[in-house]
Amino acid sequence: MPNIVTCFKWVIDEAYIRRGSSGELDFSSVNYKISDYDRNAIEEAVRLREKFGGRLAAVTVGSPEATKGLKDALSRGPDQAYFINDASFENLEPSQTSAILAEVIGSKIEYDLIVCGEGSSDLYTQQVGPRLAERLGIPCISFALKLTIEGDRIIAERNIEEGVEVIAAPMPVLVTVLPDINTPRIPGVKDTLMASKKEIVNMTKGDLAQTYEPMLQTTALTAASMERSCVKFGPESGDIAGFVEALEKEGVLR
Repeated sequence: MPNIVTCFKWVIDEAYIRRGSSGELDFSSVNYKISDYDRNAIEEAVRLREKFGGRLAAVTVGSPEATKGLKDALSRGPDQAYFINDASFENLEPSQTSAILAEVIGSKIEYDLIVCGEGSSDLYTQQVGPRLAERLGIPCISFALKLTIEGDRIIAERNIEEGVEVIAAPMPVLVTVLPDINTPRIPGVKDTLMASKKEIVNMTKGDLAQTYEPMLQTTALTAASMERSCVKFGPESGDIAGFVEALEKEGVLR
C-alpha cells in the first residue's frame, strides 16, 4: 500500500479580480480558493488511495491566512495535512516553494508517490513539481492523463506533442497531472464535518533547517490591454482593396 503525498496552493480566485481605472489589478474584493489544477491533483491522489490503499497527506506552503484552504483540502479526501506557513511565504518563487516542500516532505513524511498539478492557477510556472522531484532525487513524470500502480511502479499515460506516451517509473516518484485526468469531487456536508477532525501538522519558518526568503519582488501588476484600430470598410471595391491591404500590413495575410 503506497504512501501518497499531494501538494496544493491557496490562490486568489481570478473571478473576483477587477481592473482599476489606470490599468492596475484591483485585489481589494478577492476571494481565495485551492488552485484549480491542484484540485485535480488532490482528486487523483484520493482515487489512487481508494483503489490501492495506503495513506494520503496534503501539503501546502503559504502565509498564515492560507489556513482556510486546509479544511477544503481535507474535505476532499486526504487523511492529514501539513501546513508550512509564515508571513514572508506569501510571494515565494517556485524555487523556494519547492525547496521548502522538499525539506518537509523529505524529512517528515513517508512517501512513495507525490502528486502535483501541472501548474498553479495564479502564476502557472509549471516549475514546482519538477523542481521538487529534483531536490528529492526522484523521477518525475509530467503532464499525466492517466495513472495506475503496478507493484512498485507507477504506470502513466502522458500528453506529448506527437500524441500519448505510456511510461513507467519505480517508486518513489513524482507525477504532475493534467486537468483532463479527472473531474474533482464536490465535498458534501459529511466530508466537511469529517475534515475538522483530521490531523493538521502546523510548521513555521522556525521549524525549518534553512532560511527561505523571497528572492524576487513583484512591484506591480497591470491588466492586459487590447487596442483596436476601429477602421471601417464598406462594400465598395476601393474599400475592399484597402481592407486586403490593411490585413497584409498587419501580417494576417501573407
